[in-house]
Amino acid sequence: MKRSKKILLSMLFILAIIITATTIIIPKDLDKKYNTVTLEPPYMVSQKAQQLYNSLDFIADMHCDALLWKRDLLKKNTQGSVDIPRMIAANVTLQAFTIVTKAPKNMNFDNNTGETDQITIPYILQRRPINSWFNLTGRALAQCKALHQFEKRSKGKFRVIESVSDLQQYLSDKENNHAITAGFLGIEGMHALSGKLENVDKLYDAGVRMMAPVHFFDNKLGGSAHGVSKDGLTDFGKQVIKKMQEKNMIIDIAHSSPKMLDNIFKISTKPVVSSHTGVQGTCKTVRNLSDKNLKKIAASGGLISIAMFKPATCDSTVASSAKAIKYCIDLIGADYVALGSDFDGAIEIHTDITGLPLYVEEMLKLGISEEDIRKVMGGNVKRFMLKNLPKE
Repeated sequence: MKRSKKILLSMLFILAIIITATTIIIPKDLDKKYNTVTLEPPYMVSQKAQQLYNSLDFIADMHCDALLWKRDLLKKNTQGSVDIPRMIAANVTLQAFTIVTKAPKNMNFDNNTGETDQITIPYILQRRPINSWFNLTGRALAQCKALHQFEKRSKGKFRVIESVSDLQQYLSDKENNHAITAGFLGIEGMHALSGKLENVDKLYDAGVRMMAPVHFFDNKLGGSAHGVSKDGLTDFGKQVIKKMQEKNMIIDIAHSSPKMLDNIFKISTKPVVSSHTGVQGTCKTVRNLSDKNLKKIAASGGLISIAMFKPATCDSTVASSAKAIKYCIDLIGADYVALGSDFDGAIEIHTDITGLPLYVEEMLKLGISEEDIRKVMGGNVKRFMLKNLPKE
């Protein structure tokens, strides 16, 4: 009997070791495998580009998926593109932390359904809260909570921005202490609502201030550019857009089908943004925005945030993103152009976040003025947020 008990305890001990190793090693390996950069740091630029970069008073990026990965963002990591130490090192003022809750298997840019999900198993292996394993709203709330926990643990080095007053206080504090940074929460795909309008309130209360109706597949709000139907907004989608605007939540049109874009522009009463995009004028793919829609975003007073990966820019270079930025400036003016990297979005990015000075370098090469570079690198985001976030 004693021998059987010892054998059982030994087996349980070995099983515990296997489970622990699996939940630590596999998530980290997946992070390293999917979140890569074309150019590895350290990054070097000309003295002129570095001086201009160092003089920027607001540097912002409108899209990253770092919260999807079980990574301590308070530590400088060897994997991925974003963490708080690297944000501070790059003097980044504001980073959008956009939440992914579901992604179909064999994901592609042309035709996906929502029948499968490749996030469930990693979520379980990451030892996320049990109520987030199979509930998309639960997954979103868990990631919101994670960012707020980083804020609490950061000893004042990191802020979560939810209102104009938050942003104003943070900017005042940053004048006296450059070694602080901040982020705000967004949702990539409103399947995170689990089909319930009241979940807009739940996500708002958790700090979410920007949401995109769709991601890589169609959902209850309507059609994705990468889905099957390519439909526009449903009645439910229209209800959600109306509720968001009543609450001063930012509408992100990234990944929306052309029909959905038309519907959003028709009913929206406030500026809209594309948090990470390319433009068809330099890279003609279903992923990217047409000249017509670039003009509509500008007319709304919104932002076109240029992405930093090959499928959006048709090349794996910083220069390809700078080319898209120049195209937008020439078409609709510099006041509506921003950065929207897609850092840590399970895709190869041109550089990590410390490589942002390279974008200044490439814009200078294209003859973009210093004034316009300041706008693109963050000035436009600052103005937009101070105007469009909830006041309190």
